[in-house]
Amino acid sequence: MAGSDSEEPAIPNMTTISRHNFGDDTAEPVFSISIIENMKEEYGLFVWPCSIVLAEYVWQQRLRFSGSSVVELGAGTCLPGLVAAKLGADVTLTDDANSIEVLGMTWGVWDASIFSLQPKIILGADVLYDTSAFDDLFATVKFLLQNSPESIFITTYHNRSGHHLIEFLMAKWGLKCIKLLDGFSLMPSDKASGLSGNIQLAEIVLNNLQP
Repeated sequence: MAGSDSEEPAIPNMTTISRHNFGDDTAEPVFSISIIENMKEEYGLFVWPCSIVLAEYVWQQRLRFSGSSVVELGAGTCLPGLVAAKLGADVTLTDDANSIEVLGMTWGVWDASIFSLQPKIILGADVLYDTSAFDDLFATVKFLLQNSPESIFITTYHNRSGHHLIEFLMAKWGLKCIKLLDGFSLMPSDKASGLSGNIQLAEIVLNNLQP
């Protein structure tokens, strides 16, 4: 698969517009998504490398996403969720945005809105950055997986301290990893050249063998 990211001219107030292309031909992408980023605001208003990697994976797995119910956690600028929506998925974004359905969700808080969600696929780009929030995140993921049989959580994260902490949390919350990839191994060279870090992609499901 191939595609390219490009920076459009800056607009006032420290904002830029990044354009993300998806398709087999870099010269003629199937579609592009433009996102306004603000460098002075919260980190959620920037398209981080993990989001770019996860969005590319969604594109490459497009047959899997077409017609599926998808929830993106900590969506921020929402690139993976927007790609899934372009591919025909029914997407709920759990963060601030003005497009498609948006739902406010605090990890580990059980309000009425979360009980109605039954996603086939849960997405999360760079949601494993604040160790104090890990348990709340995994509690939320486990609930969503239990609420929708045979669902899956797909996440990309910077492997800052090894995969051991993630493995511990999965065991603690009754989850297991069924696929672990080097994020750069799935990126087209033109996209990978603009990224840095040790990014991994994991597919996580319920561990039904747990007592």
